[in-house]
Amino acid sequence: ADRKKLHTAPVGQVFRLRPFHLLVATGGGYAGYRKYEDYKLEQLEKRGIEVPVKLASEWEVALYKSVPTRLLSRAWGRLNQVELPTWLRKPVYSLYIWTFGVNMKEAAVEDLHHYRNLSEFFRRKLKPQARPVCCLHSVISPSDGKILNFGQVKNCEVEQVKGVTYSLESFLGPRISTEELHFSQAPPGNSFQQQLVTKEGNELYHCVIYLAPGDYHCFHSPTDWRVSHRRHFPGSLMSVNPGVARWIKELFCHNERVVLTGDWKHGFFSLTAVGATNVGSIRIYFDQDLHTNSPCYSKGSYNDFSFISNNNKEGIPMRKGEHLGEFNLGSTIVLIFEAPKDFKFHLKAGQKIRFGEALGSL
Repeated sequence: ADRKKLHTAPVGQVFRLRPFHLLVATGGGYAGYRKYEDYKLEQLEKRGIEVPVKLASEWEVALYKSVPTRLLSRAWGRLNQVELPTWLRKPVYSLYIWTFGVNMKEAAVEDLHHYRNLSEFFRRKLKPQARPVCCLHSVISPSDGKILNFGQVKNCEVEQVKGVTYSLESFLGPRISTEELHFSQAPPGNSFQQQLVTKEGNELYHCVIYLAPGDYHCFHSPTDWRVSHRRHFPGSLMSVNPGVARWIKELFCHNERVVLTGDWKHGFFSLTAVGATNVGSIRIYFDQDLHTNSPCYSKGSYNDFSFISNNNKEGIPMRKGEHLGEFNLGSTIVLIFEAPKDFKFHLKAGQKIRFGEALGSL
């Protein structure tokens, strides 16, 4: 008779998970995983240990490509547009800042409550003097990021990371008409690489810059040049982080990408924005007809658009440092350009770089 009566709740009520709790648990778990992976890579780099290359087999690549990353990326894009309640903005953005090491002191607006949704936060602008543009060197970094690889293009192959290559022709696609690029006709029978080099004594160079999710997401013109043509390759949206780049050969040829080609004072010049998981949206500011990660495109195809017309014989002139485009999350920029043999990069593989800093010069 003296026993106390216990009050119990229905089992369904006790174990019911709310979406907010699930979001916090998933986000926290992923944040911890990312921190652990970054810590392991940092320790290897500090000890000077080179991460060995272990390429994926064909079935592993096929299995990865079977994941509906395009559909997931479109869903992520819509989620990014959802306006967050004011009280939720600071904890959500703070978790992202902690996970990816975002420096909000560089942001034009530091107040986290200002950003209505994740998309606005990802595309935040910087303070005017946060990224001074180097005037002394001919080619600057178009974005913040990490240098994965750079150097001369050899035997029509480009290195995405050390020891892992992709085909130059598969990446850029068939050569564009000479009239469009103001180039002289290359002799028949030359390799694809030789056809891109327009001046005797010049070489073809490349540079790969990986933008992590915490980096500034806009990209700019790396030099003074004219953009004549845009080629859009719909494709997969696999991750492009350095670990996957070491694992999957021709990763950048599998993924969706936007190739801008044109010319600068030394000949051929191209900038390619490569999409990635949750980065189906690639925006080029002067190209309103470009629509990436759209269901109406099929994988394996590409579509061309010329900026040369009867009313515009010069294409789109771009000045060094001028705003060019943006990603909705981290991704990769690949530069492939022609320059004289005495062109020198001022870089080290694996180094961090910021938009406006020198890549190389003559």
